[in-house]
Amino acid sequence: MENLIIFTDGGANPNPGPAAIGAVLKNSAGKIVGCISQSIGYATNNVAEYRAVVAALQMALKLGARRVELRSDSELLVRQINGQYKVKAAGIRPYYIEVKQIEQQFTDCIFVHIPRELNEAHEYAEKG
Repeated sequence: MENLIIFTDGGANPNPGPAAIGAVLKNSAGKIVGCISQSIGYATNNVAEYRAVVAALQMALKLGARRVELRSDSELLVRQINGQYKVKAAGIRPYYIEVKQIEQQFTDCIFVHIPRELNEAHEYAEKG
């Protein structure tokens, strides 16, 4: 599997509070090749967003992806990973470092901010 598009999300309710992560991985033909949906215990929204990215990138590696485009509705996360914002919160720094380490294992890895309404599972579910 050469190319993947990955959609990730994470959140806590309340913030901080019980948290969960999710991701959908699609191949270049648009077929869903992997999904993640899991509770991660007590966390902040930002930690959940980062943990979703880490889990999705690890799955992409296991699937043999060489190029990934990761899409997230977290503008903070995307801008931090792309170097536009500094990572100031000590609680997310370890996850940021992990993302940057995993990112190096791909030939190409880009992070794109998308509007929240485009980051819903029903938008990417296979039809038929």
